[in-house]
Amino acid sequence: MTLATEAERPARRAPTPRARRRTTDHGAWFLVLPALIPILLLSVGPLLYGILLAFTDAQSGRTEPTAWIGTLNFQDLLKDTLFWESFRIGLVWAVGVTVPQFLLALGLALLLNARLRLRWLARALAIVPWAMPEVVVGVMWRLMYHPDAGVLNETLRDLGLGDGRDWLGSLGTALPAVIVVGIWAGMPQTTVALLAGLQNTPRELHEAAALDGAGAWRRFRTVTWPALRPVALAITALNLIWNFNAFALVYVLTNGGPGGRTRLPMLFAYEEAFRYGQFGYAAAMGCVMVALISIVLAVFLVGRLKGGEDV
Repeated sequence: MTLATEAERPARRAPTPRARRRTTDHGAWFLVLPALIPILLLSVGPLLYGILLAFTDAQSGRTEPTAWIGTLNFQDLLKDTLFWESFRIGLVWAVGVTVPQFLLALGLALLLNARLRLRWLARALAIVPWAMPEVVVGVMWRLMYHPDAGVLNETLRDLGLGDGRDWLGSLGTALPAVIVVGIWAGMPQTTVALLAGLQNTPRELHEAAALDGAGAWRRFRTVTWPALRPVALAITALNLIWNFNAFALVYVLTNGGPGGRTRLPMLFAYEEAFRYGQFGYAAAMGCVMVALISIVLAVFLVGRLKGGEDV
């Protein structure tokens, strides 16, 4: 028996484009799987369980089995004026933090993008709040706002501007005081994102506009802002979501007080679940907040796609 020569062997069929694409897809899924499993276990799984829990009467300390009650939790939620008041406070907080935060971060990013001496040091100092845990930030600002020994009131007394006040304990100043802390704590990530967008803008465009006689404001309006707009829209949308879902910072500062003036939706849901043991009702609140945030994201993405911008 003789072996077939190379010329006598049948030629192998080249894989079809569909087969090559299927092989590539399998390889891509294999590479993505290690990152996908934690997301499914730690994010998607709890989300689905929370949605299921919202349609039950789950409570802590019950000896009877949990029962399916349909949309009863959502019906009660529609009539809960305290929840909708916390939702209104959450919107005020989110917008009150996001808008000034963006404007201040934009000015800081423009300053850090300029050719200044010790610019590296200024950039390092600008991200210091980002490196601090929210609990530490909350404790630090509580000490600054302290009615008797706080730095703010001591400064006001030294300047002869009054005896100070209880900033976090007063109905009129608690929410504005917390908003100030939120602006300070969230500025670094907004500044870094805007600074990255500024550095991607070609300097040749600024130089050409300057040669044409364009001033600083005109260069910003015609050159800087068009290049920065996609980054600005993305970071603003993310900040709105992050700020609306804020919990730790406000919990440490005021715990929702005084009189519920700083009770954000997440704080309200936390109290219902872990203070009063109403797990099903709290899960219904979470579902409503997820749905509303999803609507905001959908509107944002549709606006980006209609504008012809990359998402």
